[in-house]
Amino acid sequence: MRCIADTAPNPSLSPFVEIRPPVTLRGFRPADVPFVATIVADALREHYDPSLYASLSAEWPNGFLIAADPSDAPIGFLLGVSQVEREARILMFAVDRSHRTIGVGAQLMSTFLDRCRARAFRRVTLEVRVSNATAIRFYTRYQFSVIDLLRAYYSDGENGYQMARELP
Repeated sequence: MRCIADTAPNPSLSPFVEIRPPVTLRGFRPADVPFVATIVADALREHYDPSLYASLSAEWPNGFLIAADPSDAPIGFLLGVSQVEREARILMFAVDRSHRTIGVGAQLMSTFLDRCRARAFRRVTLEVRVSNATAIRFYTRYQFSVIDLLRAYYSDGENGYQMARELP
């Protein structure tokens, strides 16, 4: 029999609990390009000229967040830009497959939205593949709503949704 005052079992001894190392958020560095490009190719199924990342980062350095593992290797990122006054656009956002569902995406999104509020942005937009139900559910949890269908938006011809949310 166990008393309710007993110490809970050590989760590291349980075969069902996976302990993950901490993730830190930092700014983009040119050395991150190979990692980011690999994540983009796998998660977003797109391929961009490597120089694109540095040039977009230069426009709004605080809008390009890198989630790094304890060895400082990127495991996820969010690249935001501001092309319209008082509005941010999430241009690219992805987390490496092996690091999904542990809160990396939530950490990136929450930090990005805080940075948008700090710049007095009123709205944030993004595009997502219509087939990416997981991402659409994630964005909906952050109060994004579908505002438009973008026909043949992606390089492989797939349609996309434009989603947006207002910032308080």
